[in-house]
Amino acid sequence: MKKKIAILGSTSSIGKSLLNIIKKDKKNFKIELLTANTNYKDLISQAKKFNVRNIIITDPNSFKKTKIICKNKKINIFQNFTSLKKILPKKVDYVMSAISGIDGLLPTYKIIGRTKLIAIANKEAIICGWPIIKNELQKKKTKFIPVDSEHFSIFSLLENKTAKNIEKIYITASGGPFINLPKNKFKNIKLSDALKHPSWNMGKKITIDSATLMNKVFEVIEAKNIFNIDYKKISILTHPKSYIHAIIKFKNGISKFLTHEPDMKIPIYNSIFYQGNKNFKNKPLDFKTLNNLNLKKVDEKKFPLVKLLNKLPQNSSLFETVIITVNDYLVYEFLSKKMSFQKLTKLIYKISNLKDFQKFKKIKPKSVSQIYKLRNYVHLKVQALGI
Repeated sequence: MKKKIAILGSTSSIGKSLLNIIKKDKKNFKIELLTANTNYKDLISQAKKFNVRNIIITDPNSFKKTKIICKNKKINIFQNFTSLKKILPKKVDYVMSAISGIDGLLPTYKIIGRTKLIAIANKEAIICGWPIIKNELQKKKTKFIPVDSEHFSIFSLLENKTAKNIEKIYITASGGPFINLPKNKFKNIKLSDALKHPSWNMGKKITIDSATLMNKVFEVIEAKNIFNIDYKKISILTHPKSYIHAIIKFKNGISKFLTHEPDMKIPIYNSIFYQGNKNFKNKPLDFKTLNNLNLKKVDEKKFPLVKLLNKLPQNSSLFETVIITVNDYLVYEFLSKKMSFQKLTKLIYKISNLKDFQKFKKIKPKSVSQIYKLRNYVHLKVQALGI
């Protein structure tokens, strides 16, 4: 029997990687739904190639163009996620949530009840809305797999163990393009320099987050949420080769680590073939790298944003939405060449800790609309600063 699946954000890098995996095993899959925001050309092409009957394109202008192009084709076109029950009347076997940004939170939440298993690559859903997502997963009896390489590694290493068995979790960071750059040369960093990631091939936004190490701040929050573990039990280690993705030290004296090539196809592949025995064609173990892992503590003088972790409340709060929004706004300003790299990191730290935002540390997220309202409020606040 074919495995029925849906992909939220099928034109993203994660979505395209998943489709490339499915392409080699098409006879065993039936794609029920593909979605995109503006990239209607790729979405239509994907729908034709994989014989998909249902697509969602959320951008109004792109939706109109899609309707015109697909007028005489047997494709059902929707503009939002309100018709999910109609599109997926029965639970599918697998959903990949790969929409980027906070905009991915609502679709992720809405589709949980329409699938038996959801693989989530959307950081913001886990960071900003974990109490809401977790409650919905439990309510709808839907299994969950994290797709970030670090969290998939922790998930795999834990097997049936719980946070009670853990003494320490270490997640690794490549350190981005500036891991070996002296601090006194940071003032000369150009946008083109920040976009040259040495290990991973990613979009511009996340590449900048990697250069500032803000992505590791986010990944620590994700790990705390997913695995229900205190921040004090999670540490970041720089590891330029990106070969080790997570290390767990258990209370019984045993430590485990997980290694694979810096290629997101590996956790994606293992999420869709979860508990299966499919073979993934990959390279032999790299013993040269294993003999020189070069694991180090983060240099907080070079990467001061990791100190934001000391400001976070242990319990999930709306403050996580604040730092996501502040970072998003300022990174896009940097990508538009409106500020220097040093100013970017300085402002992310400074604005995130403004007095106006501190009250949100005591408020637990209760709804998706509450998170979106706060996102808009913070955006306007930062904009009003005239940066």
